[in-house]
Amino acid sequence: MNVTATRRRREATIMRDQISPDRSRLLVIGNGMAGMRTVEEVLKRDPARYRITVIGAEPHVNYNRILLSPVLSGEKTFEEIVINSRDWYTANGIELIAGDAAIAIDTAEKTVRTASGRTVAYDKLLLATGSNPFILPVPGKDLPGVCAFRDLSDVETMLSAAQRYSHAVVIGGGLLGLEAANGLAAQGMKVSVIHLMDTLMERQLDTAAATLLAEDLTRRGITIITGAVTEALIGADRVQAVRLKDGRQLPADLVVMAAGIRPNAALAQASGLACNRGVVVDDGLRTSDPSIYAIGECAEHNGQCVGLVAPIWDMAKVCADHLTGKTGSAYRPIQPPTRLKVTGIDMLSVGQFNGGEGCEDIVLRDGARGVYKRLVVKDDKLVGAVLYGDAKDGGWYVDLLEKAAPLGDLRDTFVFGPGLTASGSADQGLADLPDETEICGCNGVCKGTILTAIADKGLTTLEEVKTHTKAAASCGSCSSKVEGLLALALGGDYQAKTVEGMCGCTDHPHETVRLAIKERNLKSIPEVMRALDWRTPGGCASCRPALNFYLLCAWPGEYQDDSRSRFINERAHANIQKDGTFSVIPRMWGGVTTAQELRAIADVVDKYDIPSVKVTGGQRLDLLGVKKEDLPAVWADLNAAGMVSGHGYGKALRTVKTCVGSEWCRFGTQDSTGMGIKLEKMTWGSWHPHKVKLAVSGCPRNCAEATIKDFGVIAVDSGWELLIGGNGGIELRGCDFLVKVSTEAEVLEYCAAFLQLYREEARYLERTAPWVERVGLPYVKSRILDDEAGRRALAARFAYAQKFAQIDPWAERVAGVEADEFKPMLVEV
Repeated sequence: MNVTATRRRREATIMRDQISPDRSRLLVIGNGMAGMRTVEEVLKRDPARYRITVIGAEPHVNYNRILLSPVLSGEKTFEEIVINSRDWYTANGIELIAGDAAIAIDTAEKTVRTASGRTVAYDKLLLATGSNPFILPVPGKDLPGVCAFRDLSDVETMLSAAQRYSHAVVIGGGLLGLEAANGLAAQGMKVSVIHLMDTLMERQLDTAAATLLAEDLTRRGITIITGAVTEALIGADRVQAVRLKDGRQLPADLVVMAAGIRPNAALAQASGLACNRGVVVDDGLRTSDPSIYAIGECAEHNGQCVGLVAPIWDMAKVCADHLTGKTGSAYRPIQPPTRLKVTGIDMLSVGQFNGGEGCEDIVLRDGARGVYKRLVVKDDKLVGAVLYGDAKDGGWYVDLLEKAAPLGDLRDTFVFGPGLTASGSADQGLADLPDETEICGCNGVCKGTILTAIADKGLTTLEEVKTHTKAAASCGSCSSKVEGLLALALGGDYQAKTVEGMCGCTDHPHETVRLAIKERNLKSIPEVMRALDWRTPGGCASCRPALNFYLLCAWPGEYQDDSRSRFINERAHANIQKDGTFSVIPRMWGGVTTAQELRAIADVVDKYDIPSVKVTGGQRLDLLGVKKEDLPAVWADLNAAGMVSGHGYGKALRTVKTCVGSEWCRFGTQDSTGMGIKLEKMTWGSWHPHKVKLAVSGCPRNCAEATIKDFGVIAVDSGWELLIGGNGGIELRGCDFLVKVSTEAEVLEYCAAFLQLYREEARYLERTAPWVERVGLPYVKSRILDDEAGRRALAARFAYAQKFAQIDPWAERVAGVEADEFKPMLVEV
């Protein structure tokens, strides 16, 4: 911890000890989103009113449960979904009791007892205990390997299972179930979703949209089984299968129960508070005890319990009003639009989206783009809508519904959105939205809040708006709307960040395309082109190889490599020469070979009359002048001797150069050859934005030229120095020093993390040298050195991708896989 943070903690503690005794005591049970949002609202209204204590059952600070799915899929780390850090609690004088659940409330003494035996007094008590997952009462429900999907502990259970097992079954085809299925599939598991009803998400989607959703998920490798009743979970020491009522049995190393939730009202009920399904509250969120309030999923207002973010945020505001003496405020629930983002598919439903008596449907369905809209009209007014595949105009439709004004002439065009209506443009449609319109569903931020922050704080960029309002700071799907508000507020002074499109077929830059592939779960080149409105049907020789790599990197084990989108060398798995012949380079681990391998190479040279053999700069042998028709036979003979492709032709790991190191050299300090072989064994077969070369030198004399490689390692007496971003080509660039480590395991971990970061974030055909210069060495260090959990996650993703990459392409071709390797190819310039 830095000195400033330590001083701030000490000052906050002194403030609490010296000033707090004169304040009322507010105790919050529940350190989740609902309770802490109420605390934030209380602090806005009257920061000096209470001494605040928060009891949380989980051993963590407050985090965004909505974003557990990206943590499961590996797109985010836990640190990235934290809402309030430890320093925030300290700075606001809040005592956090984490990992110690409240187990009893004494309403007469106004105290709460925790599991550890601690007793905490209160003047006002806020219950924000959330909900419990509904666990199907079937045989086997208590077996190891069965979990829910409600908190970080569940995510950790699923991630642990994904590392060891293959088959997962998710019970429940609602939002949580589908997000769990998506995350487990991203972790490499074979996932089946069992749903009781005939269509997925029947409460949010009509039949047509639900059918499209099922088709999309099936194309993405998730098995959907609807109309299915779970009869039992089978297993002895661990769950092994799920048996359905119709007799089918599904293999299951992991079962995720996502079949619904129940308000967690047990603590309130045991203390004598009025409860039905949830803790009964009035319009001020007060329970039957005037000193106790309840909010969020545990609360029941007028017979209704809510689980969506928007009404809970409204609850938080009203509850904070009453806690700070503004008792005229009343909670008036509204039916918010259901904004959903399942596995990267934008959806929205609101109102009577299934129609009814006297209703008319206006339907738009664009199969090529995967877009479906159903607008329900009654008495010339919009009363319901369901949008699938493109929900960017959702706020505009919600506003039309809430205004309940006659559509008039608008009816003829409003299915196409605000851009083709009388308002004249999508920007005007955004301008016409009332200030109360919610822009960011994740964090409950409305249009007026964003515009006020822009004006009052002089905000000019999307990142600044994220920092000050939290809008677009979570899933990011509302970023375009926030930027639209910046443009409206600043007019000509707003300069949107512009980045050159990745090619002439699209205006989208590489980074936008890569983000869309992950967020929208795009898993084929045609899907990407449809989703991002590619101008050129089929793309070009520039964008197709890039998209092929981005998809391969994003979805290892799922995306099927498109050989038609590779350059000729990668399709032929050999380097074409100027006379039309090819060069073949077998892999020699760390530059080390054997007599057997040398005899095999000599025999191949004689057998196929190969005119030239040359030692390469990467310490291998290059067989030059191989005829096209002889390639499969050459590969077969080299494979028979145990040799695999050296990928001397690919945007891939080429070579790991080594010196003899301490085994033979009198100056060597470590076994550089052995280290190089381990690195090459770990990284061979990996595809990258461009070619990648590694080197390991056994001492600072640097005989292996490690200081001009993409990843270099130099042995010193106490360990290994790691270097990155070097280039020995036309524009020579010496490496940047990354870190010094002491063990071989650390070398492997840092190398895997660096290569994966480069794979995930560099632009196609960008070497590590210009990439490091573009993003900056401090950024790379922040991801690799400063974020230990993030570094290990990167290394784990690299290792996972290698499960599917380390297949010798020569052996595949010899076996007859993909026999079209010499059909018309993309030519690399």
